[in-house]
Amino acid sequence: MLDIADDPVTGFPRATLAHAPTPLVPLESVMRRYGHPHLYVKRDDLTGLAMGGNKARQLEYYFGQALAEGADTVLITGAIQSNFARQCAASARKLGLNCEIQLENRVQGMPEGQERTGNYLLDRILGVPVHLFPVGEDESAADDNLEKIADDIRARGGKPYVIHLGADHAPLGALGYVDCAREVLEQTEARGISLGAVVVASGSAASHAGMITGLRHYGSDATVFGICVRRAAALQHPRVLKRSMELAAMLGKPDLLTDTDIITTDDYLGEGYGKPTAGTLSAIERGARDETLLLDPVYSGKAYDGFLSLLGNGAMPADKACVFIHTGGTPGLFAYAHLWEPGGTP
Repeated sequence: MLDIADDPVTGFPRATLAHAPTPLVPLESVMRRYGHPHLYVKRDDLTGLAMGGNKARQLEYYFGQALAEGADTVLITGAIQSNFARQCAASARKLGLNCEIQLENRVQGMPEGQERTGNYLLDRILGVPVHLFPVGEDESAADDNLEKIADDIRARGGKPYVIHLGADHAPLGALGYVDCAREVLEQTEARGISLGAVVVASGSAASHAGMITGLRHYGSDATVFGICVRRAAALQHPRVLKRSMELAAMLGKPDLLTDTDIITTDDYLGEGYGKPTAGTLSAIERGARDETLLLDPVYSGKAYDGFLSLLGNGAMPADKACVFIHTGGTPGLFAYAHLWEPGGTP
């Protein structure tokens, strides 16, 4: 097993939120189909917190810092169907803090009634105040508006902690995927097989950066394929590199990574964030019917499309463990029900 004595990750404040370690499960049907003996899914859809998902890992470090600072309210921003906002609200409820969420209008062309289903419905059930923000693809504007909400809370005597969206803030939440990298290494080692490749959705870059930084931090040279789900690879690659290098510096290892460690592909992105392709929908159906995995159209469905394509192209090593990270997002499926109705198209 890995020796994590004196691991610098343990020096950061952390609140226990996720049900971890999450299972590493063999993809039996996919292994038979592709003739690959070492295919697994890391079930980060099973982290708990109001239907689970990868954001629980990140929120452990954000809430750890919020508690260390004595905050009484946590603020976050995300899309209308944000998994991050939903799990942030759940985290606050679990820890006895207040939470206010800002929801951005990122995805155009969605049917009416988004407030009645999916993550938005869960936000309402959790009972947190929601601020609607009309701008969709402006991280700075979204963060600036969060600060205005924070100022209002301070004026009322509260002490807010803001989880920013933009890449100009320290990637504290990415430490959660350093933890995930360690779990994957321990689980593959326990199975007697070395880790060769990981496939993960690459959006904000926290999960992608945390995974590659964590693997290198714990001595693994495994490849991480980042499947772009929000922006083109030409924009995502420098973002992931920046976040990874910042994270490595936080761990006291500024020279841990190079540009060649970062792999991003936008072959499965389609028209952009929240816009599933025909390949996304096919991957969601194959995941459900072959492996009973419920994937979402925004993150995990596109990433699984990439995973299957990389397998088919022979891009992943046949003699090592290859792992798909299921980042969750299950509630978001219900917001896209129209795509499975007669005549529905992505």
